[in-house]
Amino acid sequence: MFPAAARFMLSAFDAQHFPADEGVEIACCGRSNAGKSSALNALMGRKNLARTSKTPGRTREINFFSLDAGDQRRLVDLPGYGYARVSKSERRSWGVLVDDYLDMRASLSGVLMVVDIRRGLLDFDRQMLAWCGAAELPVLILLSKADRLSKSHRSNAVREHRGDAEVVRSEAAVLAFSSTTRLGLDEARQWLSDHLTGTADGRAP
Repeated sequence: MFPAAARFMLSAFDAQHFPADEGVEIACCGRSNAGKSSALNALMGRKNLARTSKTPGRTREINFFSLDAGDQRRLVDLPGYGYARVSKSERRSWGVLVDDYLDMRASLSGVLMVVDIRRGLLDFDRQMLAWCGAAELPVLILLSKADRLSKSHRSNAVREHRGDAEVVRSEAAVLAFSSTTRLGLDEARQWLSDHLTGTADGRAP
């Protein structure tokens, strides 16, 4: 099931194009340029399944990826938030699309949040964490680009960002991650597998 069967399903620019609301989904979110697409590619074992770009804010639709032959388990790539170089109307349309997704999807069973370890949680990240808390959804925060810090600085950053996250959402799991060196990859895949198959026991990775 995961990640061998991963494949792109569809892109949705509005709610009427979402796939059938059945099975289990994990949504992936994060600030633009946090490394979300690279993390998704690493997790799904594909180089270019999720489009990567040096231009932040490229993902402007919701992309659905199937993780099994029956399309009953999915990863969902939400548009990156917080990028200032797009028009206000464009940001509003992204917001409506994401709000529709979050409010409508009964199959949404968890959230994977990608955060640049060098920046930590920003306002949009905290807002999403608070929403997940209200919706009682499990969250895994991937502290991306962790290979760019020394081991000691990385440990300190994880400890600091975990404390920051727990102020907003005490149950959030936090994991140092690198799509380049595969740091944290096995643990992140295990978290996803547990929450996609209903075997999660609440332990942090």
